[in-house]
Amino acid sequence: MMSSTVGNKAYGADQITVLEGLEPVRKRPGMYIGSTGPKGLHHLVFEVVDNSIDEALAGHCDEILIIIHPDGSLSVQDNGRGIPCEVHPKTGRSALETVLTVLHAGGKFGGDSGYKVSGGLHGVGVSVVNALSEWLEVTVGRDGKRHELSFARGKVQGDLRTAEDAAARGTYVRFLPDAQIFKTQTEFEWDKLAGRLDELAYLNAGVRLVLRDLRPEARERAIAQHRAAVAAAADGDPKGEEEKELARQLAAQPLPEYREKAFYHKGGLEEFLDLLCEDKQPLSTDSPGDGLVKAVGTKAGVEVEACLRWSRDMYSDMLISFANGIKTNDGGSHLDGLKACVTRTVNAAGRKAGKLKEGDANLGGDFVREGLTAIINVKVPEPEFEGQTKNRLGNPEVRSIVDSIVAEQLNSIFEWHPKVLAAVLDKAQSAAAAAAAARAARDLVRRKSLLTSTVLPGKLADCASKDPFRSEIYVVEGDSAAGSAKQGRDRESQAILPLRGKILNIEKAASEKIYQNNELQALISALGLGIKGQEFAESNLRYHKIIIMTDADVDGSHIRILLLTFFYRYQRELIEKGFVYVACPPLYKVTQGRGFSKYVFDQAELDALLKELPASPAPQLQRFKGLGEMMPTQLWDTTMNPETRILKRVTVEESALADKLLTVLMGDAVAPRKEFISTHAAELDMEDLDF
Repeated sequence: MMSSTVGNKAYGADQITVLEGLEPVRKRPGMYIGSTGPKGLHHLVFEVVDNSIDEALAGHCDEILIIIHPDGSLSVQDNGRGIPCEVHPKTGRSALETVLTVLHAGGKFGGDSGYKVSGGLHGVGVSVVNALSEWLEVTVGRDGKRHELSFARGKVQGDLRTAEDAAARGTYVRFLPDAQIFKTQTEFEWDKLAGRLDELAYLNAGVRLVLRDLRPEARERAIAQHRAAVAAAADGDPKGEEEKELARQLAAQPLPEYREKAFYHKGGLEEFLDLLCEDKQPLSTDSPGDGLVKAVGTKAGVEVEACLRWSRDMYSDMLISFANGIKTNDGGSHLDGLKACVTRTVNAAGRKAGKLKEGDANLGGDFVREGLTAIINVKVPEPEFEGQTKNRLGNPEVRSIVDSIVAEQLNSIFEWHPKVLAAVLDKAQSAAAAAAAARAARDLVRRKSLLTSTVLPGKLADCASKDPFRSEIYVVEGDSAAGSAKQGRDRESQAILPLRGKILNIEKAASEKIYQNNELQALISALGLGIKGQEFAESNLRYHKIIIMTDADVDGSHIRILLLTFFYRYQRELIEKGFVYVACPPLYKVTQGRGFSKYVFDQAELDALLKELPASPAPQLQRFKGLGEMMPTQLWDTTMNPETRILKRVTVEESALADKLLTVLMGDAVAPRKEFISTHAAELDMEDLDF
């Protein structure tokens, strides 16, 4: 019989905790913003911006200004209608205070609400931002008046302040992230914000978003970039009068007071697709827009806009989905509908045109989508997102709506431009043939162990554990470093796989070449990956931590990039689901006398340490040029011991940008790479270089 008490403490009604107001958000912030790391921090900004975008979707806003202030706070200002400020009949408080302090209070719950379509359906976005901020200030311009309200950690500070102001219009929200919640980072990153704002500008054609950074370091960077641009214009020896005049105007401009960038894209999704495909060769030029398929339509109140184009020199797909302006990284019913539609329509059109014979099997979706870049955005009156972070759309009815609207336009393109269909079918059939050849090549080089059915390469030093969750594999540059790693590792949970030299750049290689490459074949076998293009099977993955460990030099960086290219193109979900890491070996060992010894991991840390240490006795530096120079115990202590090591998890914040950069920097074409380097040379900060 079990006792009714544990540790002499009764479990009764008084042990039940009831969290009120915004307390649940502060107690479990990850439930509302995903994490309290950098991703969650920036999610706060997007929650506020999404409210302004909802005003734009309703046709009441066309300008949004986002400012990063010197004190670390951030503000979002729009020229929309402004949040209502009159007394709410249910709460007895102003609607403004209600929206900011009550979860699930908002104007986006359908029916006769304030919005026909919105992304903020849960009504918790701005109240969550308030809860997780040290302070928040809101100003609303509405009906000829200006209303102001202040908060501290979600609690209102004083009454609503109102003044006459005929010119005031829109909503202004400024907040400082709470360091008690965001313990690792409270500084906003320009690139993360800029990437999302650029996407929003494409999704909302005609809306202008401006990002401004008032922090001192941002001004210094803007000044350096301005001076570099002036110098580049002067050195460029412009030939024409127009170029000379532009150079003179640039030189005459005053130094910038802050860093600023505006995002405005009148062309919408079509312009976005052009950007993603600008460095790729179109599969067909036999139709307007080089094979562009643009599908726009509305059914049952659901608006669908999709743009698709196949590329000749691309061997995977790039599918980006949005719902009500929210990026759905995990897809959902709208993306499922697009995939199903493309596969079915291409096969049906192929049979109708006689390109696929009666006895031929249908082409698989992965083969049909090879080389496809597609963007889809749906506007759903009653969206069903999974979780507050809205990474996946759940509405089942959206799938068939997307399917029918996109299929209609695809069929029209194939009927009026049969060469487009022929090119798509040829590429899909080539992909299927390449997959068959790759499978044959893989089977040819496959080597089975005599003791187990698991396919393992001979040079893998495996770990004893068979539990993938507890197991990790170090992919190590060279036999020398691998030797030290094998001696220093924890044999129970750490496997070592050495790679010889630079692996194949699969951005330039056909699929069958991958399986003919010994190093990649060993990597595929060791990890338990399937054929390229197959759906990711997490249950087959042998290690839940795949750690890239290379030397801290240019060659090591190159090998690391080649490996990341392989993971991203071969099995993207390895990165998207957080299985890939980069090890951080130390650059120096600093000793002083007999009692002091410390490893440092970058130049800035070394400089700071040398300033702290006394001048005598003189500190001694040991520079590690390669992992092979380290003793096994040193490698364990600094880079492999889970208690002391530093690992960087590889993530993809902007999949569209990642895809574009891989194409430009790792692809065959030299001209786009040269142009990219020339364009961005002025932005280079010498301190960012790793010598």
